[in-house]
Amino acid sequence: MTAPNQAIPVPPADLPGTLGALRAAGHRYRTVKQELRDNLLARMRTGQERFPGIVGYEDTVLPEVERALLAGHDMVLLGERGQGKTRLIRSLGALLDEWTPVLPGSVLNEHPLHPLTPASRALVAEAGDDLPIGWLHRSMRYGEKLATPDTSVGDLIGDVDPIRLAEGRTLGDPETIHFGLVPRTNRGIFAVNELPDLAERIQVALLNVLEERDIQVRGYQLRLPLDLLLVASANPEDYTNRGRIITPLKDRFGAEIRTHYPVELGMELALIRQEADLVAEVPEHVLEVLARFARAVRESPSVDPRSGVSARFAIAAAETVAATALRRAGLLAASAGAGAAAGAAAAGAASADGGSGEVLSGGPYTTESVNKGTLLTGPEEPVARVGDAVSVTSTLRGKVEFESGEEGRETEILAHLLRTATAETFRARLAGLDLSGFTALVAEGGLIETGELVPSAELLRQVGTVPGLAKALDRLGLGDAPSPAQAAAGIEFVLEGLHLTRRLGKDVTESGRTVYGGRG
Repeated sequence: MTAPNQAIPVPPADLPGTLGALRAAGHRYRTVKQELRDNLLARMRTGQERFPGIVGYEDTVLPEVERALLAGHDMVLLGERGQGKTRLIRSLGALLDEWTPVLPGSVLNEHPLHPLTPASRALVAEAGDDLPIGWLHRSMRYGEKLATPDTSVGDLIGDVDPIRLAEGRTLGDPETIHFGLVPRTNRGIFAVNELPDLAERIQVALLNVLEERDIQVRGYQLRLPLDLLLVASANPEDYTNRGRIITPLKDRFGAEIRTHYPVELGMELALIRQEADLVAEVPEHVLEVLARFARAVRESPSVDPRSGVSARFAIAAAETVAATALRRAGLLAASAGAGAAAGAAAAGAASADGGSGEVLSGGPYTTESVNKGTLLTGPEEPVARVGDAVSVTSTLRGKVEFESGEEGRETEILAHLLRTATAETFRARLAGLDLSGFTALVAEGGLIETGELVPSAELLRQVGTVPGLAKALDRLGLGDAPSPAQAAAGIEFVLEGLHLTRRLGKDVTESGRTVYGGRG
């Protein structure tokens, strides 16, 4: 099966339809780099967002990109994996004109006022102002190629079409050439991802494209003044004279721009919020734990710094934690239904005996049968807890490349870094708050059980009324009236933080439940 074709935008009806109407409308020909420069300046003057969706580069990378565009330079972005290089490159297309005129049927996207091939020039001269023109949307003016070992010169530049030669055309006829990706992106932006992975002979083919703007096919030099912005991405380790990049090609790029991972915690959080597709609610304090966790992994001496830790690590972690919460809600749904049936029978018996029940605070789904002592719960709301983050240490370890001496300790290292991130978030969020009410719950041998499959209502029942709980939940951003699941998420975070700061003991049972108690 093949993927469906991308829908081609339909140009507005009021755009000129002939070359004469285009001239009468006052349209003037501009190169791609002039077009990008003018539109970038226009957005600067109006305060319009210039690179939507790019987080964390406002004061570092984006000013350098803007200077390169204003100077009309081809550029290469250098950075480790997962730093948003491709996202940034693709955002450049938004700076092009929404619609640009083209000669219909031209594989080179030739401008009606600036035809390139002999056939197009003859067509314009013959038809004159009556020549019909087409319009190309900016989304169709971006080309991209991931450098792979099997990439050929024909893929990028083009090759002689033997069928056209057999039809009687001569080898020097431009019509005999089947153009590659670069010429077909003429009057647009072309990107080469992981440029050093191109074989050296393929890199040589790009030299003339970058400087002289012509192409050579099978020894035949075809003088085509290509009009495009060439952008590449590369790993800094490979983009050196000792790496896999030839020096002449390196010299052709006007700007080399270094990218980086988010430099501040707030930027890491903003990136997770923007990119993560969450299937359940993940409270802010849990997102902060995951953001700190990703940064701790990135800075750990046990992790190979040359490979980096992608921003996708934190994004995938947030999605995994949300999925864990959704799984809990799904698994508890069946037991909640069985509990409701048993509760109805118990309530009927209590009513016949003159008994009474009490509805606990914290939402409509929590009740307690006084006579039976059975907790009845309705559907569990999927809200992530800090304990759900433990699952990411095993599922995401493949995203991290460890130093050779750490083989076999990967999960242990990630678990330690996750505990560190949780403790840091606990101190940042709840520092100075009186949490003695929580430690008092286990002061005389009391225990509090939680875990992945412990319902929120059960955890709330164990804790009951705790002095300082409302202030703690407010500090965690859960508001004045949190739902039972949100309150349970806040309570579990406080318990885990108290354990990590050595104020509570903790044990994990064989069934997977976590038991908090006094130390000693």
